[in-house]
Amino acid sequence: MAWRDSRRNRSRLALFISSIVLGIAALVAINSFSDNLRTDIDSQAKSLIGADLVIAANKEIEPEMQQLLDSIGTGGDRSDEVRFVSMVLFKSTGGTRLVQVRALEQGGFPYYGAIETEPASASSTFRSSGRQALVDHTLLLQYNTKPGDSIKVGNQTFEIAGALNKIPGQTAMTATIAPAVYIPRRYLEETGLLQRGSRISYYQYYKLPASTDPDKLVKKLEPRLEEAGFGFDTIETRKESTGKAYEDLARFLALVGFVALLLGCVGVASAVHVYIREKLPSIGVLRCLGVSGTQAFLIYLFQVMAMGLIGSIVGAILGSLIQLYLPELFKTFLPVEVTVAVSWAAIFQGIAIGVIISVLFALLPLLSIRNVSPLITLRAGVEHTSGSKDKLRWAVYFLIVAFIFVFSYLQLGTWLQALAFTAGVFVSFFILALIAKLMMWLVKRFFPVGWGYVWRQSLANLYRPNNQTLLLTVSIGLGTALIATLFLMQRILLSEVAFAGSENQPNLVLFDIQNAQKDQVAQLTKAQGLPVLQYVPVVTMRLEEIGGLTAADVRKDTTLGIPDWAYTREYRVTYRDSLISSETSIAGDWQNKIADTTGPIPISLEDRYAERLKVALGDTLLFNVQGALLPTVVANLREVEWNRVQSNFLVVFPKGVLEEAPQFHVLMTRTETDQQAASFQQTLVQQFPNVSAIDLGLILETLDDILGKISFVIRFMALFSITTGLLVLIGSINNSKYQRIQESVLLRTLGASRRQILSINAFEYLLLGTLAAGTGIILAVGASWALAIFSFEVAFVPDLSPLLPVFLGITLLTVFIGMLNSRGILNRPPLEVLRREA
Repeated sequence: MAWRDSRRNRSRLALFISSIVLGIAALVAINSFSDNLRTDIDSQAKSLIGADLVIAANKEIEPEMQQLLDSIGTGGDRSDEVRFVSMVLFKSTGGTRLVQVRALEQGGFPYYGAIETEPASASSTFRSSGRQALVDHTLLLQYNTKPGDSIKVGNQTFEIAGALNKIPGQTAMTATIAPAVYIPRRYLEETGLLQRGSRISYYQYYKLPASTDPDKLVKKLEPRLEEAGFGFDTIETRKESTGKAYEDLARFLALVGFVALLLGCVGVASAVHVYIREKLPSIGVLRCLGVSGTQAFLIYLFQVMAMGLIGSIVGAILGSLIQLYLPELFKTFLPVEVTVAVSWAAIFQGIAIGVIISVLFALLPLLSIRNVSPLITLRAGVEHTSGSKDKLRWAVYFLIVAFIFVFSYLQLGTWLQALAFTAGVFVSFFILALIAKLMMWLVKRFFPVGWGYVWRQSLANLYRPNNQTLLLTVSIGLGTALIATLFLMQRILLSEVAFAGSENQPNLVLFDIQNAQKDQVAQLTKAQGLPVLQYVPVVTMRLEEIGGLTAADVRKDTTLGIPDWAYTREYRVTYRDSLISSETSIAGDWQNKIADTTGPIPISLEDRYAERLKVALGDTLLFNVQGALLPTVVANLREVEWNRVQSNFLVVFPKGVLEEAPQFHVLMTRTETDQQAASFQQTLVQQFPNVSAIDLGLILETLDDILGKISFVIRFMALFSITTGLLVLIGSINNSKYQRIQESVLLRTLGASRRQILSINAFEYLLLGTLAAGTGIILAVGASWALAIFSFEVAFVPDLSPLLPVFLGITLLTVFIGMLNSRGILNRPPLEVLRREA
């Protein structure tokens, strides 16, 4: 019976199917890509670090620890690498750039994978053929340089042996942020870049004997490595951390796809509701012929199940095709080559989810079939269902909420996050539905009787029976909210950084200036016509004790809540006699100068850093200033605006304490043009090769590029939601087409012209599009405010300019689709409707 009944309605059922296709396609595509990525990370894990074991230190290795590190490599092989950031000069063009210099010892690294270069032989010959370097290929393109030209690193000039295409574990994103230049380790000292206070990292790469388990080895050595402040990485730990990072991204995108599926299911529920209302006479006849309410319910339930199954299968096929494009979409973020393969697990999961969720949403209108009265065949005006409340509806509501919660838990992994996501979905749906209901009530309550006929008829359509106001506001509004939120957050984050380059703020920072160079660099800056806006001393130190507790004490008692990194990281601190414009004292007293240094030194901490350390005013900290122990007491807490290019520090000392400590200096200046900045940096790197410069304009370009790539990925997924909403719109218009034909005939009978009827429909869809897009924009502003204040902790100063194209685009698209689907209404002769009514 279900099959026979569907024969006349298969075009309608096809629209039902289309509502869930894109949601399933998004889920299957993301989950298939995630499965393939996980497989490829497992198979290519060794090439992610290029060795069995990597040990890293951010300070010069002491002889005792060096003996331990040497003993680890017994029976295998080891390579050393030193990394730091520095300015380089391209000799052929005179261009300068801040890069990550990687000085690699002659040896077998990488033991797995390869340093990919052009020409390919350069990756091995540069270590043994004299002063040669490998340079990131994007830098060569940017500075119009090629292999065979020269690059100056510090005091030494190196021939460019080849273009660096890929490094083990590096992504295109990290290459954009920190382009690499490889030089042989044995020439590092000659560059003169290893200055006191410079931020230098030391890496030891090991290829262990086959009988040695790297994970068991590091677990045995972990206490000594942590005590020395060394980090370590094995193939398993890198595989785990890399997999987790990209699983988090895949889970987020899967949730975006799930939102698209939920939108489609809202469309399914609405379409089934209209479909069942039109089937009431047929259901009444079946009841008269002896069919029970349960049997009638099952007939249409089977149709919905078939609809969900077909839609899910089509979506799974489409998702498997979409995943062919995803490796190209995500390649900027990925450290491995992703192969494309069919993931049957993702396909079957997508089909199961599609069938279950579409049936759950369709059950709400289907349940009323069980109570249809046979009297409907005799009197069309009789109430077709009993007035009693159906308790099964509450069970369906519970199942829908439970399914969404379970799905989000499987994606997010924690009950709290799953609960937050489920609540967020229902709050969004509730707000959208509430605004739609409010608009309908306001129009009905304060109907503008003085307006023209066309406008009054269009407004009345917003609250007439079987109206589309609620459905379109929810479906189109949520998709609009996703895209608008993305645009707003991208602009807010960029404006936070751009603020630093505005007005008279510094936009060029020079660092690693040694004491002997301090006056000379200042003179050079002024000679170039640039102001010296700030000159800040920086002292490197470590924490030995927090409130009398050492690192060993904290590891023994994890309930203290003090993080391990507090003891292992290097602190860059300064001393001065006043706070600067980016700082605000919020607790305690700031002491600007100390005459007596025999007792604990009063210091100022950044307030959020103090929270992370679990310290308050009056607590003591013991610092190790390159071998000298310095007791301090927390006397002041500051709030710092980190978005401003100022000399912002976590820890600030008063004057009179650190003047004689080993230190370097940071100079801040401002250039007016890119040409002026380039000329100054070129002169600087020639006279002071150890001094590095950070160009804020380059940072902004890099950040804009990164955010652009991330936003494109999210927009790609948000597109599924918008498109699903438009499919729901098409289905809704198609379902109400017969009713619109009736209205059109009646209006034409009463004397309405063709132009008036077209105008009524156009104005209705204009109002619906405006309401849906406007509601989505309002939600986006609220969501962006919450993200800015609570997640990113930045000031909420939205740039609303990109929202106008979004608003107009969604509104006009709604009108276009509405009119396109309504084009056949005026072509129906009145007699066709009258005969059907008779």
